Amino acid sequence: MVAANLQDAFYGCTAKPLLLDEPMSRHTSFRIGGPADIMALPTSESELIAVLRRAAEHTIPVTLVGNGSNLLVRDKGVRGLVIKLGNMLNQIEVVGRSITFGSGVSLALASKKAAEQGLTGMEFAVGIPGSIGGAVYMNAGAYDGEMSKVVTAVRAVDIQGQVHCLSAAELDFAYRHTALQDTGLIVTAVTVELEQGDRSQIQAKMDDFSQRRSSKQPLELPSAGSMFKRPPGYFTGTLIEQTGLKGYTVGGAQVSRKHAGFVVNIGGATAKDVLQLIKDVQAKVQAAHGVLLQPEVLVIGEE
Repeated sequence: MVAANLQDAFYGCTAKPLLLDEPMSRHTSFRIGGPADIMALPTSESELIAVLRRAAEHTIPVTLVGNGSNLLVRDKGVRGLVIKLGNMLNQIEVVGRSITFGSGVSLALASKKAAEQGLTGMEFAVGIPGSIGGAVYMNAGAYDGEMSKVVTAVRAVDIQGQVHCLSAAELDFAYRHTALQDTGLIVTAVTVELEQGDRSQIQAKMDDFSQRRSSKQPLELPSAGSMFKRPPGYFTGTLIEQTGLKGYTVGGAQVSRKHAGFVVNIGGATAKDVLQLIKDVQAKVQAAHGVLLQPEVLVIGEE
């Protein structure tokens, strides 16, 4: 379907204008990625449902992204419709020890909102980039905390625009995995239940986590966060460093000299560069240590 027809198909669905041939490099923390045929920026669940139903009517493929912080988009981009939810669904509702966040709320804001209420349990998320919807989808975690420990319910819509409410048990949390990855459901709201705590202690813990992150991670360069899942019994960065791969470079992609668990864009990196680097690191680490590293970052789009 040509661009003009794509635009016509979604006319009137969203308050924000649709973006045609939109470079995905503008929407990922890696600053990498070819164009999306068309991008929609729904600001509410009702707009999201309208876009999804219109896409189904016209049999247009749909790809969902949050804040693009754990995402690598291939160089030819994404065909069909990309729906970006990051920073769009941003409502926050507090009821006692429970807080419901729109899925576009950043993890940094979510943790700070909990701290303001004197609620503990979200401190681990203060420095994790991305939205809370994406964090639930991947069961994100850090510093011995993860979303599975605080989430009680999720509101989501399916590709036909039907609404679903899921309990924590139905999400089937596992390491960097939830049932959402298997069902294709799109998170629109997340409810967490936290414990009452001391505001000063909560803030101190958040400050400590933020300081540790900034001192150890390459936040000054574009990346997609930790590139590989942590294999049982090992530390990924240590394995890669012991293999002599700190600073290993393919094109514009490099194993970070600051933290070997990160791959950074040192300038002009392509998805092809990153994917080749991943393969090289996997092969060299497996040869040296007998451990096959599995990527944690989601890869989408055409090669």
